[in-house]
Amino acid sequence: MIFNRRDVLRLAAAVPVATLAGKGMAQTFPSRPIKLLVPYVPGSPVDVLARVVSKQMAERLGQAISIENRPGAGALIATKMVATAPADGLTLLMSGQTLTYLSDFYPDLGFDPVKAFTPVATLAGWSHVLVVNPSLPVKSVADLVALAKAKPGTLNFGFGIGTSPQILGEYFKIVAGLEIVSVPYKGGEEVRIDLIGGRIQMNFAPYGNVRAMIQEGQLRPIAVTSAKRMAALPDVQTMTEAGYPQVGFDPDIWQAIVAPLGTPEPIVRKLNEVINDSLKLPEVRETFDKLLFDPMIDTPEGFATFLAVQAQKWPPVIKAANIKPQ
Repeated sequence: MIFNRRDVLRLAAAVPVATLAGKGMAQTFPSRPIKLLVPYVPGSPVDVLARVVSKQMAERLGQAISIENRPGAGALIATKMVATAPADGLTLLMSGQTLTYLSDFYPDLGFDPVKAFTPVATLAGWSHVLVVNPSLPVKSVADLVALAKAKPGTLNFGFGIGTSPQILGEYFKIVAGLEIVSVPYKGGEEVRIDLIGGRIQMNFAPYGNVRAMIQEGQLRPIAVTSAKRMAALPDVQTMTEAGYPQVGFDPDIWQAIVAPLGTPEPIVRKLNEVINDSLKLPEVRETFDKLLFDPMIDTPEGFATFLAVQAQKWPPVIKAANIKPQ
């Protein structure tokens, strides 16, 4: 889907960025420790990202930042908690493209996840790897498609409910015309345990989640969803090279920090400045390089525009993939 400048400006206007005069507020903020809710389990790529960035933020803000992991329900639990928190900048949410399609998975939310938050700062984006169990006789997407069509309904695809891997996998099945059994899990870690054990045969996963398993030969990568080949997997083709550009997103996952709607502008700008400064540090970039994260540095207004466009991008993909509400 292509947007012109007028469309982008109109969409961005629908994403709230709270305003409030008074530089003194930013100078005294934060007066107490900050809580950052992460809707994924400890040790996940998103959790690592949150801890790396929050450590640098805490040093610059002069206050502790505690990470509170609240996984479950496709990020719904943490999202609801922050949406109803006081708009004082002391409770923040680590989130990403999930905001743009959460209401498609849970139509009875009672609030619009895109409009319920104040955009603070983007952090990073990355892509997925399509991995299979090594016992599967496939070494490419073409091999996988041929096997799935020769033996319809015999392959199993695992995913965490409400996650990007679910969207990517279901969409791939549709565009490739494959009859593959969808097996939902509570989270990605359970998926990969069963994938290694051979109970399921394929999964889309962030590279950071499966790097060690690939290196140890427990999983075989056959494609990446990025626009270009990953530096860590130079011999693995992109989905576009494999003939499925519809499943090539750049990036297909991104993470950012948002605050409850109504958070004062001076606080938002101070947080944005501190986060952007943190993203430029060599130690942060080193971690990003290891996990193949691409830093995303922007203003609150730029983030609002980006979020508005993303909110138009993902729902049609979910509809095309025939993913039903939970």
